[in-house]
Amino acid sequence: MTQSFGTWSQARVAGIDEQIINKQREVRNVYYQEYLRTEAIEIEGVVETLAELSKYVRMAIVTTAKRADFQLIHENRQIVQFMEFVLVREDYERTKPHPEPYLTGLKRFGAAKEETLVVEDSNRGLNAAVAAGIDCAIVHNDFTQTHDFSQASYRIKTLIELKDIIMGSHLV
Repeated sequence: MTQSFGTWSQARVAGIDEQIINKQREVRNVYYQEYLRTEAIEIEGVVETLAELSKYVRMAIVTTAKRADFQLIHENRQIVQFMEFVLVREDYERTKPHPEPYLTGLKRFGAAKEETLVVEDSNRGLNAAVAAGIDCAIVHNDFTQTHDFSQASYRIKTLIELKDIIMGSHLV
């Protein structure tokens, strides 16, 4: 498994001054939050799919987004209502691809790895799930179509396919 390093870590390795990194991070945060406020980023059919899945399974969100960004993303969206809880970046020490975010989620659920399915769309998330020993379904994403998802337990094109996986498994 290859280790991927974030942009800021790469900048440090390249010798970029910490003050410059912090300034650029602030600029990025302003742009990112403006994007979240103004762009339509809703995934088609997600609310209906989560409503259907919530009849069969308990769900949560484990994200590397900071709490403020998560709240911006979801203030006008309807998916949080289906979640038992949400873990954001401030809720754990090490980020994906480390398994800690998912292990924290398991503990919060009081669930066993064998009765859990992680749904991801990135290598970092998949690697975190694999490291935590949890099956992972990868949802197709145009931005990550060239990534190596060979370790995924399932590969799906749309979220509604999760129902077939869940109904045919030990998760219900």
